[in-house]
Amino acid sequence: MDGEVINKKDEAIRCGVNERTIQRDIDEIRSYISTNCHYGSVDNIVYDRKAKGYYLERVYNAKLINSEILAICKILLDSRAFTKPEMQNMLDKLIEMCIPKENQRLVRDLISNEEFHYIEPHHGKVFIDTMWELGQVIRKTKYIEIDYLRTKDKAIVRRKLKPLAIMFSEYYFYLTAFIDDEEVKKNFDVLNDSFPTIYRIDRIQSLKVLNETFHIPYKDRFEEGEFRKRIQFMYGGRLQKVTFKYTGDSVEAVLDRLPMAQIISEESGIYTISAEVFGKGVILNALNSCINLC
Repeated sequence: MDGEVINKKDEAIRCGVNERTIQRDIDEIRSYISTNCHYGSVDNIVYDRKAKGYYLERVYNAKLINSEILAICKILLDSRAFTKPEMQNMLDKLIEMCIPKENQRLVRDLISNEEFHYIEPHHGKVFIDTMWELGQVIRKTKYIEIDYLRTKDKAIVRRKLKPLAIMFSEYYFYLTAFIDDEEVKKNFDVLNDSFPTIYRIDRIQSLKVLNETFHIPYKDRFEEGEFRKRIQFMYGGRLQKVTFKYTGDSVEAVLDRLPMAQIISEESGIYTISAEVFGKGVILNALNSCINLC
C-alpha cells in the first residue's frame, strides 16, 4: 500500500517461511483485489524485473487525476461563491481525497497564493445545506414557501413556489421556480416573465417545505440546459431575438458567451450576429464588455 517493492526471497527470510508461502500470499492478494471494487482506483500486483520484486500498481481511473483536481480548484477559487472557511474546507477535501499523496503538495503550492488572497462574497452567508434541501424538494416535486429579500427595495416577501432547478452564474447560486400565486403574477410587466422566476439562494431568509406536490407534464418540463443557453447574468424575461454588430479581436468569445448566437454575415472584420435570449441580461452583458474594454 505504501508503494514499496516486495522481494519474495527477502520476505521469506523476514517471515521465517519458504518462498512458496510468500508466492501464495501474493496470489491471494492479487485474486482479492481483482474481485473487489476499490473506490477510485483499479489495483493490480505487478512483477518488476529490474527491481526483482512485486509492487502494487494503482490506476486512478475513477478518481480525478492531478490536472483535473488542479482545474477544479482553480475554477472554485475563481467562482468566489462561498465563504472563505467553506472554500478552504472544500479545497482541502478535494486535494486529500482525490489525488495521490505524493502530488498533494504540488497542487497546494499551485493554488496557495489564490487561496490566501481569496475574497469571499459580501453576503457572507453559508447556504450549502439550504441548496441541498432545495435539490431534494426539486426531485420530489414538492411546493415550498420562502421568505425572500428582494433586491430592488430590500423588502422581504413571501412566495409559494414550484421549485425547478438550481443554477450558478457570476458568483451566485440561483433557484428557478414557478410562482404559484396568480395575484403576484399580475404585478409582472409581462406575464411570461414570471415563468420561471429566478431567486438568489443566499437571499432566501427562510424555507418551508410543504406537503403538497405538483406535476408538470414532461413536454412542459423546465430544461435548465436550454435555459442556460439563452440567459445572461440570470436576468429573466421574455424570450426574444437580438441582432448586433461586433468589431473586436475574438468573435469566439462572443459565441461562447451567447451559446445560441449565430454569425449572419462578416465584412471587413465587422460581424453581424443574431442570438435568442431571455430578458435584458444581454444588454447588461454588452455594457459590462464595454467597461472591460475601456
